Amino acid sequence: MIRIDSLTKRYGDLAAVDDVSFTAFPGRVTGFLGPNGAGKSTTLRVLTGLATPTTGRATVLGRRYPDLPNPGLEVGVLLDASAQHGGRTGRETLVLAQRTMGLPPIRVDEMLDLVGLTWAEGKRRVRDYSLGMRQRLGLATALMGDPRVLVLDEPANGLDPAGIRWMRDLLRGFADDGGTVLLSSHLLSEIEMIADDIVMIGHGQIVASGATHELLGGVGTLVRADDDARLTAALVSAGFQATPRGDGAVATDAGLAAAGEVAFCAGLPVTELRTADGHGLEDMFLELTAADQREDISSRRTTLAEGVAA
Repeated sequence: MIRIDSLTKRYGDLAAVDDVSFTAFPGRVTGFLGPNGAGKSTTLRVLTGLATPTTGRATVLGRRYPDLPNPGLEVGVLLDASAQHGGRTGRETLVLAQRTMGLPPIRVDEMLDLVGLTWAEGKRRVRDYSLGMRQRLGLATALMGDPRVLVLDEPANGLDPAGIRWMRDLLRGFADDGGTVLLSSHLLSEIEMIADDIVMIGHGQIVASGATHELLGGVGTLVRADDDARLTAALVSAGFQATPRGDGAVATDAGLAAAGEVAFCAGLPVTELRTADGHGLEDMFLELTAADQREDISSRRTTLAEGVAA
């Protein structure tokens, strides 16, 4: 479990984080969202002992990160994949982590295999890695100590679509096994698919938090399969509202992940799965963090439209 209690971090007169409180629970993925400069990175830096709070407290498993005797065995952290030492090989990077944590050497090969880095790639210098490979290496380091908590900042940067899906499945499995995942990302569609809970920060303060299905419950989900009657019946049997639209699609109050799972369990291949109005988390994000946006989105769209018309 991760607990952030009344956390404030000031730099002179600037409050980068202002009285922020939230909890990331075991067995769940918590999406931590906000525009650049909203306070996400500062919060994560305080949580992982890289910055000292002005007031308040951030704890992992009931203790401050600096107070953990061997942090890597409790918490896996990936904040900046590009910060890895470029002169070391991928294997050397993992060996250093393995020895620091006092783990058997076999963990290095296990982690390389887990994140999909080959033996040859492990022998290459990190400076020659793509960003996606650095992300995989960073995640291997984070998972080295078999931690109960993961703190990840933009772990999908540089990954191709197959890599993003692999990352999603890995984190989902970690949470389903009882782990705690705090995931910061700008990929809102991915957060909407994987996160059980969402914490949204804007201008250093929490602007929304709660279970994903509750925050987006008013939006609804549109799911399409070959047999809309069977799909409707399966959703209703699972306790959701479901209404066939007449075009093969079914509108439901189930979240994206829940609707997909119901269809899968019913043996129905899904051909379309999206929020009912095509917006959902993105619209909520833009609305609630409008004060942090560098551009007025509506004004920008108007300008673009006028330019096209001209």
